[in-house]
Amino acid sequence: MYSHTKQIKTAGAAPAVAKGALILLHGRGGNAANIIGIANELDVDGFAIYAPQATNNSWYPLSFLAPDSQNQPALDSALAMVDETVKQALTDGFPVHKIYFLGFSQGACLTLEYITRHAQPFGGAVAFTGGLIGERVNLDNYKGDFIGMPVLITTGNPDPHVPLTRVEESVKVLKSMDAAVTLKVYNGRPHTISQEEIELANSTIFI
Repeated sequence: MYSHTKQIKTAGAAPAVAKGALILLHGRGGNAANIIGIANELDVDGFAIYAPQATNNSWYPLSFLAPDSQNQPALDSALAMVDETVKQALTDGFPVHKIYFLGFSQGACLTLEYITRHAQPFGGAVAFTGGLIGERVNLDNYKGDFIGMPVLITTGNPDPHVPLTRVEESVKVLKSMDAAVTLKVYNGRPHTISQEEIELANSTIFI
């Protein structure tokens, strides 16, 4: 049940003529098709879009704050699925610095976990309501150097799924690996993506 089949939806420009690649990671209960819709709101005209689909619309079964062992083998499978998507973009001719990431909620957690395990100067990343995964942040999992890569993390306070303390802890880890992190906290915002967050992504990452 928790081995993710390699299913990647694509949209946008053909890779041969695209000016960048955007990897979109949907949230729990969402799917690749609906997260692709967010690209219409972003300044990513001319990008090739890649959106992997989680098995049963969930990347891992429990909260991202559960002990890692309780989210396995789904979590490793999900990370491998993101890696497959990155490899597809590389195979399609995109250099690392032209590959961008965006995720919401469970997909935002997966985005941050993946890029921090493979820190390098990707084009940029957006995490709409997410943090690094695990009961505790395990620094042994994280390697590399972002070399100033821009990362936008937004969240509500309070958020029913993602505590602000974990978001702030995640920001510290990414900054320690030389990511240029922008954190925006919206007091009282429901667990969704606001128009203001879309505009912030456009002004900080997709510029």
